[in-house]
Amino acid sequence: PDCRARFELSAEALRLAIGASRRTTFYSFTCPECGSSVRKPAGERIVELLTGGGVRTLRLTPGPGTV
Repeated sequence: PDCRARFELSAEALRLAIGASRRTTFYSFTCPECGSSVRKPAGERIVELLTGGGVRTLRLTPGPGTV
């Protein structure tokens, strides 16, 4: 965040959005120090770590088998 604070967040404080491309796949959170909304790109490894850690995930594109 702009305030450059250092902190740890729980899985509940993070949101992961999985899109059709790297550009549309990201995680976001609100800085507990300054209240700024933060959005960061999420590559494959980050997606694995966040989903494995119980972070709530939103799929921005239909998954296989959905209409």
